Amino acid sequence: MPPASPASPEVVAHATALRRELHQIPELGYQEHQTSALIQRELTRLNIPFVAGLAGGTGVVAHLPATQGPANQPAIGLRADIDALPITEQTGAPWASRTPGRMHACGHDGHTAILLGAAAQLSALPHRPRPVTLVFQPAEEGGGGADKLCKQGLMEGQIIGPRIERMYGLHGWPELPQGVIGTRPGPLFAATDEFRVTIRGVQSHAAYPHQGADSVLCMAHCIVALQQIASRNVGPMDSVVVSTCIVLAGTAGNVLPETAEFIGTIRTVDANIRTLARARLHEIVSAVAVACNCRAEITIEDGYPVTRNDPALTEQFLTLTRSVLGRDRVVDVQHPTMGGEDFAYYAQRAPSVFFCLGLRRPGQQRHPALHQPEFDFNDDAIPLAIQTFVTVATA
Repeated sequence: MPPASPASPEVVAHATALRRELHQIPELGYQEHQTSALIQRELTRLNIPFVAGLAGGTGVVAHLPATQGPANQPAIGLRADIDALPITEQTGAPWASRTPGRMHACGHDGHTAILLGAAAQLSALPHRPRPVTLVFQPAEEGGGGADKLCKQGLMEGQIIGPRIERMYGLHGWPELPQGVIGTRPGPLFAATDEFRVTIRGVQSHAAYPHQGADSVLCMAHCIVALQQIASRNVGPMDSVVVSTCIVLAGTAGNVLPETAEFIGTIRTVDANIRTLARARLHEIVSAVAVACNCRAEITIEDGYPVTRNDPALTEQFLTLTRSVLGRDRVVDVQHPTMGGEDFAYYAQRAPSVFFCLGLRRPGQQRHPALHQPEFDFNDDAIPLAIQTFVTVATA
């Protein structure tokens, strides 16, 4: 079958309207009930079979069978994440969030609308050479919805349709120009571990610090010292980010508290460096605490794994999309990003490709970044994304 033609104007217009409808009803992970209902409404309209109530209650997985070939051949998987963030919107758009303190600041409204548009385009095709499973996944923003779906047997075909042989996903990317997609073989997104450190000292009057053990001063030394992991413990060409994001201490301006706590994240793209960074965090914090006459309690929780594109499938993806879209519209991403993605769980189970969709409008020097209150998905990027999804599902 020849590669997919551009998405029809009717499909694009409807997907754009859906994107703006979704933008107005942002919901946090595992709370996406209105979003899930909209997805189910659209799949019903398209007469596409689906299973709802997945991955904590809001996930939806739909399936389009092949129109030719063996009945039991494995499927192509296409995924969109559907959750929003606890951020107050500042776009001023007519379709802005109707829920104070919540917004689609990461573009998942766009991802969902794109997959619904691809579903419409695919369902209208007279011939589909492969079965296609459409995955509308909750709770990407820290909730690990992909992990829940995988544990429910998504990839093995235990939810709907046959097993998924290859998986594809995308993310809107403000750093790339509109009309361009990009990816790379191997690691694309980082592993994301979270650490929590509680420093226990001895409380004292602020005027007499020598009578106690200052947990706040100890915490400050720890936070600064952890930066040597990146600057002194790994090679300058290797990737690791250690960020302290939450600092908690004290109840009064004249009391040095007994305890201080800080929380942060370790980002890595290499398993050996991940192990090293976690070990060094323990060693550094423990030693600094002893030097400050304090005690440290340290926990590190596993976050998302590295999102690793299958090298062979990625090369096939790049060759295919360049032949369909044009070589200048498909770029090589030179380095992994240190952001995290729970698409990684699918990629652990089947050859997968995750790609970035350019959002920066022509003539625009900078598009608002992901997770910023001014961010809004660029609807003009929707047609290219739909065409790309349909291309990989039908080629």
